[in-house]
Amino acid sequence: MAFKEHPRDGGRTWRLFGQLRGAVYLFIFQFIFFHQMEAQIRYSIPEEMKKGSLVGNIAQDLGLDLKRLRTGGARIVTGENIQYAELKTDKGILVVNERIDREQLCGDVTPCSFTFEILLEKPMELHPVTIEVLDTNDNAPTFQNSNLKFEISESAVLGSRFILEIADDADVGENGLQNYILTVNDNFVLKQNINPDGSKYAEMVLQKPLDREEQPRLSLKLSAVDGGNPQRSGTVNIDVLIIDANDNAPVFNQSLYKGMVVENAPKGTRIVTVNASDIDSGSNGKIVYSFSKSKAGITDLFDIDEATGIIYVAKEIDFEKDNKIEFRVEAKDQGGLTDSSKVDIEVIDVNDNAPVITVMSFTSPVSEDSPAGTTIGIINVKDLDSGTNGQVRCTIEGNVPFKIKSNVRNYYVLMTDAQLDRENLSECNITVIASDAGSPPLLTKRTFYLKVSDVNDNAPVFPRGPYSASITENNSPGVSILRVNAKDLDENQNARVSYILEACEIGGTQVSEYISINAESGVIHAVRSFDYEQIKQLVFTVKAQDGGSPPLSSNVTVKVLIQDRNDNPPQVLYPVQTGGSLVAELVPRSADVGYLVTKVVAVDVDSGQNAWLSYKLQKATDRALFEVGLQNGEIRTIRQVTDKDAVKQRLTVIVEDNGQPSRSATVIVSVAVADSFPEVLSEFTDFTQDKEYNDNLTFYLVLALAVVSFLFITCLVVIISVMIYRWRQSRVMYHSNLPVIPYYPPRYSDTLGTGTLQHVYNYEVCRTTDSRKSDCKMGGAGSQNVLIMDPSSTGTMQRIQSEKNILDEPDSPLEVS
Repeated sequence: MAFKEHPRDGGRTWRLFGQLRGAVYLFIFQFIFFHQMEAQIRYSIPEEMKKGSLVGNIAQDLGLDLKRLRTGGARIVTGENIQYAELKTDKGILVVNERIDREQLCGDVTPCSFTFEILLEKPMELHPVTIEVLDTNDNAPTFQNSNLKFEISESAVLGSRFILEIADDADVGENGLQNYILTVNDNFVLKQNINPDGSKYAEMVLQKPLDREEQPRLSLKLSAVDGGNPQRSGTVNIDVLIIDANDNAPVFNQSLYKGMVVENAPKGTRIVTVNASDIDSGSNGKIVYSFSKSKAGITDLFDIDEATGIIYVAKEIDFEKDNKIEFRVEAKDQGGLTDSSKVDIEVIDVNDNAPVITVMSFTSPVSEDSPAGTTIGIINVKDLDSGTNGQVRCTIEGNVPFKIKSNVRNYYVLMTDAQLDRENLSECNITVIASDAGSPPLLTKRTFYLKVSDVNDNAPVFPRGPYSASITENNSPGVSILRVNAKDLDENQNARVSYILEACEIGGTQVSEYISINAESGVIHAVRSFDYEQIKQLVFTVKAQDGGSPPLSSNVTVKVLIQDRNDNPPQVLYPVQTGGSLVAELVPRSADVGYLVTKVVAVDVDSGQNAWLSYKLQKATDRALFEVGLQNGEIRTIRQVTDKDAVKQRLTVIVEDNGQPSRSATVIVSVAVADSFPEVLSEFTDFTQDKEYNDNLTFYLVLALAVVSFLFITCLVVIISVMIYRWRQSRVMYHSNLPVIPYYPPRYSDTLGTGTLQHVYNYEVCRTTDSRKSDCKMGGAGSQNVLIMDPSSTGTMQRIQSEKNILDEPDSPLEVS
């Protein structure tokens, strides 16, 4: 406990010290005994101190350093609306925060003090602090009325008492009311009395009989003085009117009346009845009851029946303001004689105040990884009622993962009761219910909105397993193939998903050479055009990674199938077409129906139905003699060969695939129908000459068509020019000398240098002495009878070559469409 003398005290604190010394020793003993539980500090200061005046060094008195005050968030906790003291945490001192008026704060209660707590957190400590406000003589005694009037019968007996108005001094102790002084007169003397509560009141006592004829009126002055330094006083004028006849004053049958009333009792509730009697008769014995002059506001709570003395409730009574009310009742007769009695009324408390919840601190948001038992708020709960009506219990409404616990009187800690999960509970309303023990109980609810902040505890998840998609070959680079999508249950940056293509090789080439992925949208694009004949599918891994720290990720497999397009025509492997020699199949005239002449072998590097080949006979010298197998390409006779059949047979076979649209290739097969070799040679010499003749004829026909087209275009241009000249008259004749561009039919392309077939296929035809048993080394792809006429041949072939090269045909026998 610390007592400090203030300059404005004038030494009065030292006088109070003697009176409070015993209480101080007792308090010091209690402070030392209970120090282990909580430090209690008490200061004494005079009222009316300036704002900012020093109260005490709280850090030193509590044994705390300044760092603990700052880190613990030290603050003053009080349930009052006005905070009279302020804590300077940087200096560890208490200073006056608001002007303190002791009379306004405590009224006539002494000693006057107010209490608050110093609250520290981490760990939580509570230190009660009591500040006693010492009185200064700042109020003079005052009377409620400026004039008092008395009507006193001249027959009043000596010793009659006349109660004077009580002066009200808001100060207490020596600064309060000390004495009453009555102006000197012959008839009355002043007698001072003390009530049981310590208050003083004065009476005028008649010491000399009154004589109305001698002096019908007296004018006196009553002064009330206090004991302050300097001394203050207040006065009231007293007018005494002397009347005749009535010489007996009323007398109460009790000096003290007691009653009880329940707070908030309705207006008109009867409390107690006072009774006085007067031995006079007639009008002199008729008594009127009234309240004596007392403190302002006390008697406003009650009404009294002037005739019966019944005291009623006049306005609502609040137990929390006045739990016991004392006042005096006066009985006055017609002659002005009076008597007074004291009335004590006890106010009974009812449960009319619900608990009040005050939030000390509340933390929001709270991280979802906070452990169970984490403090999120501190609240203070008070109930102004007394007894069981003021006993409070706090609970949490609903099934939420939080609990409330009380460690210090009237203080409750709100904390988590389980591990939080933002993905299941992102925000929550916590409703605290404070109820008292009254009957019926009153309760107060306070709702706290708590938001749970996110931590990166969820990896991105793909909603389905491996992705698969298809793309047609020969696609445009940059075309989108598919989109992968991953979801992350976290929020904000922790849920921001980026897509990354995992490094791998496909056919010895990095996957990034084939495809790319948009990191934000997850759309997969083709980097280049795909060729089904080179690569059939792409299998790679995509990683989804969030933006947390550290980041979390998951992978998914993506399979992209390359779909084939019909972009390759069939390739004829057999019969081989060369420009230097003529291959002819030999069919004996004795061949039966179904005789296998040869087999057209073709391949298509496409797949599926794009590679399904069909063979058709497009043109033939004699369609009634040969047919081609639709699926196998075998050329067979469909009737018996006769001597009338021409030796030279030319077949044009078209090979088509099943694509949409289909692509095709043509091959010319020369067949010799003969039984002897010389016959074949003579016929094929003419065949070559005829072919050259036909080729020359074709050239001239094309050239003639080009000349006719040129002449037509020239005429058309001349006609248009003349018409424009006549219309505009501004241009000269336009002459166009277009050169004649001869048209040459394209030579058939060689199978070995076109298409997607990259390798030259060589086929050797082996013949036996029996031409019907000829075969090919490629596995039956050739015909049974093959006739090869080459310029390098000896014997007959040399002689024929010297006359004319009948085997050098200008056209290639293979067409590709």
